Amino acid sequence: MPSSGMPSSKLKIVAGVITFVVIIIVMFESVVVVEAGHRGVVLYVGAVENRVLGEGLHFIIPFAEQVVQMEVRTLKFEANATAASNDLQEVQTTIALNYHISPSQANIIYQQLGPDYEQRIIAPTIQESVKASVAKFNAEELITRRATAKAVIAQTIANTLSARDIVVETVFITDFKFSQAFANQVESKVVAFQKYLTEQNNLLAIKVIANQTVVQAQAAARANVARATGESQAIRIITSQLEHSPDYLQWLSINRWNGQLPYALGGTGGVPFFQLPEVKPGLLQNQSQTQNQTTTR
Repeated sequence: MPSSGMPSSKLKIVAGVITFVVIIIVMFESVVVVEAGHRGVVLYVGAVENRVLGEGLHFIIPFAEQVVQMEVRTLKFEANATAASNDLQEVQTTIALNYHISPSQANIIYQQLGPDYEQRIIAPTIQESVKASVAKFNAEELITRRATAKAVIAQTIANTLSARDIVVETVFITDFKFSQAFANQVESKVVAFQKYLTEQNNLLAIKVIANQTVVQAQAAARANVARATGESQAIRIITSQLEHSPDYLQWLSINRWNGQLPYALGGTGGVPFFQLPEVKPGLLQNQSQTQNQTTTR
């Protein structure tokens, strides 16, 4: 009897251990933890359910349900793109994209695109957006209107991806690269334009100098006219004075005389530039007698 009881107790122990292991496995399969920055896509026997699990601990049906975690934090995707401008110039650029998937639509993204949605949708979208946007500009406009061209590319990418529940945060676009022939052409054009600006500045300086010369000449002409007008008025005044007073010239000569007589007078008929008034002999004798009578008294 004791020997027959041994196998039965061992079976109970084995059964208990198996039951405990099964319970642990079931419990393990019934609990899932969604990591921070992720969302849980629930699959029921391979089919995507219409629910998304948030971060933390969740209970699911063991063995029947499975959870796939999708990252919803900001991600970066970078790709090289080549396109042709409106004037058929080859353009190369690099696009760096910061994005995140819509947390509430993580199950739809997994169902329609799968976990490798970057290669399925983001990479082709960048290529097509760059080609469609660059074709709207000439190669020269991509240089002169670079900010506008970048904004058009970024907006096109954002609109296309938002329709697939992918939220674009920032689009970084490096400088556009052109063929060597076009780069040489642009450089030659820039040099020619700089030379043109230099010539324009030189011409402007010449015009300024010419204008200054004209202004000075006009000012001199006005001064000459004013001087001539003043002299004409003075001549008219002098002429008027001479008509009314012939002795005006002699008076003017006396006032302007410096007190020095000339050393010699040329010719026998030379006379000083002014004449002293003549004195009559009778008048001089009468003045002498009058002075003598006054002295005797």
